[in-house]
Amino acid sequence: MWGIGIALLSGMVMSLQGVFNTELTKQTSLWVAAGWAQVTAFAVCGLVWLASGRPPVSGLWKVDEKYMLLTGVLGAVITITVVKSMDALGPAKATMLILIAQMVVSYGIQLFGFFGVERQPFQWRKLLGAVIAAAGIVLFQWE
Repeated sequence: MWGIGIALLSGMVMSLQGVFNTELTKQTSLWVAAGWAQVTAFAVCGLVWLASGRPPVSGLWKVDEKYMLLTGVLGAVITITVVKSMDALGPAKATMLILIAQMVVSYGIQLFGFFGVERQPFQWRKLLGAVIAAAGIVLFQWE
């Protein structure tokens, strides 16, 4: 139950962040808004790290798969692409497409066991769920 609540909170906060970043971009610039998002995220993480048990930062260099260190780069790409998609499509349509892409890619990662994720067997009902979700986007946009 805890995981469901956190996932719902995450979705709500992502929607707010997307709207805030898009509006901030309109008043400043894409790079200023994206940079601000990353700098303030770093500051929050730093403060929480200081308030917590402070595991050593040197642990980053012990990570086996060094490509995992690209997580911040991915965060910047996410911020920029969310801003651009919300500006072009509006928050609801952009969020639906983002969620469909997340679902399909995440299922592919599980299906093939990429990036250290435990491999899951193919299930037709999960593919059907993705198709139904995509159909929901078409229905949502129907005029």
